[in-house]
Amino acid sequence: MNILYGVPGEGLGHATRSKVVIRHLLDAGHEVQVVSSSRAYKLLADTFPGRVREIKGFHLAYKELTVSKSRTAALTLRAAPENLQLNFRRYRDLLADCCRFDLVISDFESFSYFFAKTQRLPVVSIDNMQIISRTQLDVAIPREERGNFEVARGIVRAKLPRSRHYFVTTFFRPPVAKPDTTLVPPIIRPEILAQTATRGQHVLVYQSSTNQRDLVGLLQQLPGQEFRVYGFNRDEEHGNVRLRPFSEQGFIDDLVSARAVVTNGGFSLISEAVYLHKPVCAIPIPAQFEQWLNAAEIERLGYGRHFAALTPDNLKAFLYDLAPFEQALSEYRQEGNEELFRALDAVLAELNSQG
Repeated sequence: MNILYGVPGEGLGHATRSKVVIRHLLDAGHEVQVVSSSRAYKLLADTFPGRVREIKGFHLAYKELTVSKSRTAALTLRAAPENLQLNFRRYRDLLADCCRFDLVISDFESFSYFFAKTQRLPVVSIDNMQIISRTQLDVAIPREERGNFEVARGIVRAKLPRSRHYFVTTFFRPPVAKPDTTLVPPIIRPEILAQTATRGQHVLVYQSSTNQRDLVGLLQQLPGQEFRVYGFNRDEEHGNVRLRPFSEQGFIDDLVSARAVVTNGGFSLISEAVYLHKPVCAIPIPAQFEQWLNAAEIERLGYGRHFAALTPDNLKAFLYDLAPFEQALSEYRQEGNEELFRALDAVLAELNSQG
């Protein structure tokens, strides 16, 4: 089949996950063209030369520890004229090729979805965000998160409505509440699948500077623990705290050998940690309900702890006894990405037979 694949540019998680699916589609003999933006566009263009076209996407703006709605709106409006011009050119480019496309696959990306709808092409959704809209969540949502939940659910419902099928990647399994929805395990990149997890003495920490400015001083209050910290892109040692520069292989090595992981509520790293059976301490970025949900599920499943803030006492409580978390994680099973691939191949075969 001839497939248009849409990948958003906000963060690199969507790109690294979509890269796995795109490679599977190409290996299966499908023809794939990709639209993406920002850093995701560069990553995918380097991986699939000649197959990726740049568009302009939506980006979040932050103030202190949380998403700033006003700054995000201002950023969107300021960039709108240039973005619309580029996207219109890309639309015309694809329109010239529209007879070549049989369907669109979207990882929570809107341009490809709207192209599909204008050209009456079926859409298949593959992402983790639809968990908010298409399942009956199995965690109690506290009052202070209800507003964030309603906003997130409204956004997710407005994204990719009436798609032909929804594949929802998730490490937890709430009941499905809507038809044409299949829950599948998280997409794990081949670099992680190739590893054998070990248990070292260090704790891997990933926290962006916008999320935890006083991180080094905080970690130094636990001098008996070794912390390897990513997110600041610096190569420094501060006693028991080692700041690591960006290195994909270095990060993978430290993740695979860590005794535990401290991060926000981002889906990609939490999913990899769960796959590798690493206890997780999750501190979600405020006002991002999807991160709150991932962190809440980590605690509900017994895979680690969920805290609203990272403090020395919270960190000590998490690290005091990791054995129960390790025991719960030992029950987690995932056959690489094969469950998604089998289900996706079946849906594509059905769509192909329908012409």
